[in-house]
Amino acid sequence: MPFNKIHVPKALPTQMCRSISEQLHESLVATCGVNPSDDFTLVSRYEPEDMMFHPTFLGNRDPEATIVIEIALLGGRSDEQKEHLYKDMRQRLSNIGFEPNNSIMFLIENNSIDWSFSGAGSVRTVLGL
Repeated sequence: MPFNKIHVPKALPTQMCRSISEQLHESLVATCGVNPSDDFTLVSRYEPEDMMFHPTFLGNRDPEATIVIEIALLGGRSDEQKEHLYKDMRQRLSNIGFEPNNSIMFLIENNSIDWSFSGAGSVRTVLGL
């Protein structure tokens, strides 16, 4: 049950944002066993001058074209699954015409008590986990 935030330059076309979101979800399903119906993404746009990215930290990137993919999900994935996710997603970005070097990805893991989608309480409570 991931919740994805994709931070993108304001000028990035909406269709590219949708494609990135779709590819991210497909990658999470393929590499991390995410339920196909658990698709939650928020796209956040920024002015290029509002993001300060070191252009050569662990690779070269264009700071004005860089996207940040932030994935919050239930803990429990192996290091291998996470590495596979990063590699798979970068390949998918390339396949849709987005320069994968202009992407930064990170995961935030948590527990079922840390999620709530309704007045019934946490996911742990609702699902009886």
